[in-house]
Amino acid sequence: MPVIIRGDETTATGRDGVSITNLLTADVIGNDQVELDYVEIAAGASCPVALRAGMVGWIQVLGGEVTLDGRVLTNKNITYLPLGFLSRLRAGDADTRLLFARVPDAARFDDAIADMSEELVHVDWTREPVLQSEHDARTRVYMATPALSGTKAFKGEMISYPPGTAAPEHHHVGAEHFQYVIAGEGTAMLGGTAHRLCVGDVLYNYQHEPHAFINESDADFAFVEFFVPGPCETVWSPGANLCAWLPTGVDSDGNKPARDIAYHVHGQDGGI
Repeated sequence: MPVIIRGDETTATGRDGVSITNLLTADVIGNDQVELDYVEIAAGASCPVALRAGMVGWIQVLGGEVTLDGRVLTNKNITYLPLGFLSRLRAGDADTRLLFARVPDAARFDDAIADMSEELVHVDWTREPVLQSEHDARTRVYMATPALSGTKAFKGEMISYPPGTAAPEHHHVGAEHFQYVIAGEGTAMLGGTAHRLCVGDVLYNYQHEPHAFINESDADFAFVEFFVPGPCETVWSPGANLCAWLPTGVDSDGNKPARDIAYHVHGQDGGI
């Protein structure tokens, strides 16, 4: 059964200008597939970034800016953390908000995890190609793929739903995944039941659970979603249109993207 974590119903722990909300834990989802924290760092404050042995992860800045190992990160960045990474984040002149995700025992999802770069890898996701849904005005930007992160232990993307758009019902085999809402409000259809999602909410789906999304509001609805592991099969419900994605030739700023991604059906995106 899917798990919904309401951002406005969570409890944070704070110390020395750092507030941490544990969104996804083994107690919440019933396994150790992935861990996810929402972190707020006051201007000028710092906090540790520590991965346990065998663990990989990523950081996505939602607002403000932080410095990590000499690199300034903003809300345009996602940073992939190698095995056993240990360092500190320091906020800039403004309060900073970010997501900190970890995949424990990553080797069970990627037998070549030792080949992942030992260095931090930073990606400006606004330079990634914007893909357009074949059937409506939805757009997708990949946030984490093997070509970007160097591992298939996880995969991520940002999907935007303009008013009136919807995703066909489907489920996944071979991976679990979560959505974190970053803009607007939308409806998640879970096994045929409607659930309203707002900014800061998290939806966690296990394998074989039918789900779909609808934006019935008058503003864009957007979320980032991450799969663990990355490779999985997408199964469309009877009568649903396959969710295929077309290249637009531009990035999020309307410029030529950093790379090209060809037309493909969701779930058939190996090698991207």
